[in-house]
Amino acid sequence: MSRHGAMRVAGTMSGTSLDGVDAAIVETDGLSITGFGPSAYRPYSQDERDTLRAALGRWPGEEGVEAAAEIVETAHAEVLSGLGPFDAVGFHGQTLAHDPGGRGTHQAGDGNVLAEVLPQRVPVVWDFRSNDVQLGGQGAPLAPAFHHALAVHVGAEEPLAFLNLGGVGNLTWVDPRIGAVEEPGAVLAFDTGPANAPVDDLMRQRLGRPFDEGGALAISGEPDEAILSDFLSHPYFFRMPPKSLDRNDFPGLVRAVERLSDADAAATLTAAAALAVLRGAEHFPAPVTRLLVTGGGRLNPALMEMIAGGLENVRVEAVEAAGLDGDMLEAQAFGHLAVRVLRGLPTSFPGTTGVRAAVGGGQVARPAA
Repeated sequence: MSRHGAMRVAGTMSGTSLDGVDAAIVETDGLSITGFGPSAYRPYSQDERDTLRAALGRWPGEEGVEAAAEIVETAHAEVLSGLGPFDAVGFHGQTLAHDPGGRGTHQAGDGNVLAEVLPQRVPVVWDFRSNDVQLGGQGAPLAPAFHHALAVHVGAEEPLAFLNLGGVGNLTWVDPRIGAVEEPGAVLAFDTGPANAPVDDLMRQRLGRPFDEGGALAISGEPDEAILSDFLSHPYFFRMPPKSLDRNDFPGLVRAVERLSDADAAATLTAAAALAVLRGAEHFPAPVTRLLVTGGGRLNPALMEMIAGGLENVRVEAVEAAGLDGDMLEAQAFGHLAVRVLRGLPTSFPGTTGVRAAVGGGQVARPAA
């Protein structure tokens, strides 16, 4: 039974793959999910992608950041304006730099701008990660609160895991038998390692294509075992979760495949993404029998087969098998998180970001009266 009436919220996501903006309606009280509404997608143009890519790794005030923020704000305003009625927006923005324990985290795009320009005139919840980082957390991943609600929504009765294969991979282990995500042992979440980003960059640089469609190039190549062995020796894999990554935290892997053919390079980078997931699964507090995959990587048969082949007695399947929308899951997550912020509920936890205690993130921007 929900403590509050459900809100109809538009969540948005502009991911590290830099392909465009996802927007989706979710009906939630911040605790349980009561339904899903329409969704929309606004792709970035090639020029917009180039501007965003040029700003990666940069911080507020640095060259190119203002131009990137303007693109992010404009694209979000366009996709949300046509989405229909909603009570609030969860606006993630575009991650340009992520350095928890160092300079912090930087998502381009100002929620105040969005609140003023949207015709719906509703609150915009944004800057979800900064509070967590300031209190010692990794600032990522943030979707686990939504994943816990999803596990209950789809009727799971035993532990399962959600895997997001975006630019970076992340895993959420969920025990739906524990009633509240805040309770100890309900969730464990962490970034696995690079996922689509290195392969996408390879395809763009060598072949002028945005991604390896259907994993066709990777399937035609042979992974380089020496490079993969060196990849798995990276210190990140020896850190206990929770832990998080920036999109470009594995430059050595990218340099290592430069000498390989296109097909072998794609096969090696795809295998690296799969091995990172398999290494991550070793941290699960209890075994799972089902791994639900979201993000663009779920459409790559080569990557999915590599992951499934390394996990015994686990069904590895796209989230569509559970009646969910793998293209919009992250956008929906930020709609759910927005309601949690508006209702004073925590959005990250010791088992998800490593923050010392459950903390609420996000600023709320309201349109001028």
